[in-house]
Amino acid sequence: QVQLVESGGDTVQPGGSLRLSCAASGFAFEKHDMTWVRQASGKEPEWVSGIDRDGETYYTESVKGRFTISRDNAKNMVYLQMNSLKPEDTAVYYCAGRYHIGTIVAGGNRAHYHYWGQGTQVTVSP
Repeated sequence: QVQLVESGGDTVQPGGSLRLSCAASGFAFEKHDMTWVRQASGKEPEWVSGIDRDGETYYTESVKGRFTISRDNAKNMVYLQMNSLKPEDTAVYYCAGRYHIGTIVAGGNRAHYHYWGQGTQVTVSP
């Protein structure tokens, strides 16, 4: 059974930090590109960051320098370290996986991905 289980979401003050984790199981994790997508209430999903199977990382402009994506293939885990959080980072964060095809997909549409988690809520509020 394929599973992506996110954790680490919380409520923090602006300027704070959080580390999101995503535990993968049931598929060949090391052959997949992994991505974080977020969706704020009433808005379309937004691609945040991706890491390909070889460890190359990609970020949307608004999080560059603040967020860091990483993966541990031995543990089937992907992480998103989020620093200097802003109220506009408030959203449900989803972990998604896609079999590596040579180019990482930087889209928020769930249809782009083979696997999708249940999400974890991040709220940034004074």
